[in-house]
Amino acid sequence: MKCIFAPWRSSYAGSQDQSKKTDTTSAQCVFCSQLQENKDKENFIIKRFKHSFVILNRYPYNAGHLLILPIKHRGSLNELSKSERSELMEITNQSIILLQKSFQNDGVNVGLNLGKSAGAGIPSHLHIHILPRWQGDTNFMPTIAETKIISFDLKKVYEQLRLAFKKLD
Repeated sequence: MKCIFAPWRSSYAGSQDQSKKTDTTSAQCVFCSQLQENKDKENFIIKRFKHSFVILNRYPYNAGHLLILPIKHRGSLNELSKSERSELMEITNQSIILLQKSFQNDGVNVGLNLGKSAGAGIPSHLHIHILPRWQGDTNFMPTIAETKIISFDLKKVYEQLRLAFKKLD
């Protein structure tokens, strides 16, 4: 499938070739690196919590596609403490509410891909996808033309969601 919107993705995709690695350490993990850089705006990190953080997906399916991650570099839920898992789920719930208020979406997909075989692009650092959906947001373009049209500005979406998440203080 072609992507009209993502010319900057090639350098990222090439540097994160997971097919050559069975696992990554936190030193090699793009999420851990972004956390350590403390450049939240440049890395689209929307909000940090005690055990988790919310980041805007750089390769979204729709506007507002969020990732909720534990701060610890872990590949499965059972590697997290009960309080870390609880916070992850509470932030997921609050994120769904804030997306609805911000975008008036008709529905939400929430997903967790554990392991490469399950579709995890970065299997060593688990992350929950939260994807706002609208009636009719899928059309013939991906099926017929193998092209997904992304008609929104990530920077504007980031600023809108960053302001919405400030309410969680």
